[in-house]
Amino acid sequence: MFVIPAIDILDGKCVRLAQGDFADSITYSNNPVDVARDFEKQGAQFLHIVDLDGARLGFPINSEMVFAIAKSVSIPLHVGGGIRSYDSAKKYLENGVEKIIVSTIAIEKPKLLECLFEDFGNSRITVSVDVKDGKVATRGWLGESTKTVSDIITILKRVGIASVIVTDTAKDGLLKGPNFDLTKQFINKGFETVAAGGVSSLSDVQEFNKLGAFGVIIGKAMYEGKIDLQKAQKRVAYRNNLTKRIIPCLDVKNGRVVKGTHFSDLRDAGDPIELGKRYCELGADELVFLDIAATLENRKTFCKLVLKIAKEINIPFTVGGGISSIEDITKLLNAGADKISIGSAAVKNSNFVKEAVEYFGSQCIVISVDAKRQNNGWRIYIKGGTEETDIDTIEFSKQMEQFGAGELLLNSLDRDGTKKGFDLELLKRISKSVNIPVIASSGAGSVQDFLDVFQNTNVDAALGASIFHYQEVSIMELKKFLSKNNVPIRV
Repeated sequence: MFVIPAIDILDGKCVRLAQGDFADSITYSNNPVDVARDFEKQGAQFLHIVDLDGARLGFPINSEMVFAIAKSVSIPLHVGGGIRSYDSAKKYLENGVEKIIVSTIAIEKPKLLECLFEDFGNSRITVSVDVKDGKVATRGWLGESTKTVSDIITILKRVGIASVIVTDTAKDGLLKGPNFDLTKQFINKGFETVAAGGVSSLSDVQEFNKLGAFGVIIGKAMYEGKIDLQKAQKRVAYRNNLTKRIIPCLDVKNGRVVKGTHFSDLRDAGDPIELGKRYCELGADELVFLDIAATLENRKTFCKLVLKIAKEINIPFTVGGGISSIEDITKLLNAGADKISIGSAAVKNSNFVKEAVEYFGSQCIVISVDAKRQNNGWRIYIKGGTEETDIDTIEFSKQMEQFGAGELLLNSLDRDGTKKGFDLELLKRISKSVNIPVIASSGAGSVQDFLDVFQNTNVDAALGASIFHYQEVSIMELKKFLSKNNVPIRV
């Protein structure tokens, strides 16, 4: 999800209104160009610019200011305010504006909207849906139509519009929180939805991310220091646009790769060094090595074996098993691991996770979560899935994110080794509850299982073991299948 700074221009100045009231404005800068440059330096992906004078009068007033901003920054501009004619839309689109934002014409001039859609396409047009007392507002929020939210959805679907900005005008500029339910209506109808109005905290930003919003526009909260752009961007993951990863897993015991069902009835699957090298050559995106007996046997992971595998591969390498100290992590990183998976120790001592994150950074710390269904939820298990705890899996995952973990490796004990498919319900719940990447593990038995998990959950990667070890499916065959089914994947 994108965090989008807003620049509203009134009388050539950067201002914010409260509930669209032109008599209640605060000026934050006399030079919108400087504001745009500053947002670009902070890392903004693009800018939301509204010509408030234009919105009020019905035609662009501050277009020259907009063009000056376009020449001063290298990031895309999405511009609205008074665009109610074909010529004004065309002028913006031909002079450095990536996308125009229209509102009033969707209600008053639907034929013009259709014409713009036909000539410029979805990628250049967004419709701003501004809702006031249950009706769609027009003319810079100074007018009110008879159209409801359902009516405007019908209109936009008929035209073919894909992108919308949704604002509850009663929330805008008050810093009292947004209308999540209103935004959700458009997300659920399949629109690429950007939320606006009332966003006042990082928790608001995170909630929109969980709902599946494409972006969130922030104005007053940024100008008054309540939300920092860079911190907000770190809190959300641009996960829907990221390439999905395919990760083979080496479950190692006594120096050999093994695989069983529900963590038992283990059978030999090969030499870990040879398998690691083969997977690297066959197109794996990453490799996971788990010393599955280390915690049970109260010993440390085999550093020498890790070192040998690391020498044979050139893809990211995650290592776990029996890790419970900063010294353990240091040794494994020095042996060639790129990331460290912490399991039982994260459950027993959450302070260890905080310490590890502080010492090595979030990008290095993966939390291995072993979950099993209990009644209506899932409980955490430790010690290789042999010992039950009373810890709720979803709450634990949220806590690990709060402590700074960079990624979750989610193992379903119910599905482990069954080849009956990933636990989609569990993965859906977890990936919606956190904003850090989630790796799906346990249950892969076919290429369709991988497609199902990517299409039905928001996981970032999927892990397989026996399906790859026994060459039931090749990694490249799987990737080609996913690519043909529109899953973003590195082939």
